Amino acid sequence: MDNIIEAKELQIERKHFYVEFRENDRGKFLRITEEAHGRRNSIIVPSTGVDDFTAAISEVLANNGSASR
Repeated sequence: MDNIIEAKELQIERKHFYVEFRENDRGKFLRITEEAHGRRNSIIVPSTGVDDFTAAISEVLANNGSASR
């Protein structure tokens, strides 16, 4: 069973996002769930890769202009 360490929910346009930092028997991980039109999609990033994951997002946004286009 997963234990939620920290969680944040946000709505952007018609989509709901759930960002949760969790822990289970195999370790800690970040789960990002998108819910739109009654469907859910999730990605899971092991805690050992969270820094690389957020750095890649920052780099993509910095290299390609503002995210608000």
